Amino acid sequence: MASYYNIAIIGSGNVAWHLAPELENAGQRVVDIFSRNPKNAIKLQKRLYNAEINLSLDFSESLAEIFILSISDDAIEEVTRELTVPENAIVVHTSGSQSISKLGYTATENIGVLYPLQTFSKSKQASFDEIPILIEAENNYTSKILKNLGKSISKNVIEVSSKDRMAIHVAAVFACNFTNHLFEISENILDQQGFRLDLLRPLIAETINKTLDIGPAESQTGPAVRGDLETLDKHMAFLAGSEYQELYRLISEKILKE
Repeated sequence: MASYYNIAIIGSGNVAWHLAPELENAGQRVVDIFSRNPKNAIKLQKRLYNAEINLSLDFSESLAEIFILSISDDAIEEVTRELTVPENAIVVHTSGSQSISKLGYTATENIGVLYPLQTFSKSKQASFDEIPILIEAENNYTSKILKNLGKSISKNVIEVSSKDRMAIHVAAVFACNFTNHLFEISENILDQQGFRLDLLRPLIAETINKTLDIGPAESQTGPAVRGDLETLDKHMAFLAGSEYQELYRLISEKILKE
């Protein structure tokens, strides 16, 4: 294989929505798309140059050399059981938490993982240049191809095991998904008092920037790290009867113990 490949995208969710056009922008060629949801497949196709929609998981006649499964974690095994690919094709999934072994039913020895370590939403444009691309491969042949593919869209391609990728994914959930949920709680509390989340914009930006500059431990401020029990009690009283009170208590106790 050359450094530029024919690719089939299986799935049409958030990752596929951004990854497929990014691959084309890097010179790769997305030739086929498959999605259980035909409407989503059509929407993704419109973001690409010459991709065709495949109506089944039979890709035996496809020109694609690499098949990227950008689907929900619980669908990977089912799809690989149904998937038919050309001889010597490479099949990868894009999951952060699922082992490479989930592709064990694939009718090729060339299996791997291509995991972009980023949060994706269809409504927000993503730039891949700095996104870590975590790869894993069953053999050297597949590893070489995935490194080339990853480097075509990102400066940061790292080969990691399934176990290490799981640890990274757990850390990412804390850093991204849980943090975002806390932002939503903040927004709800402010809304109840007639304020908008935008009030906290400078605070949120400074918190993130400071954490990245000097580290989270050094950046920690607030009543819990100061041991200010009086303020903690006032906050707990404010949250009395709220579903957020127990979460506030647990996080504050964790900080107090640090």
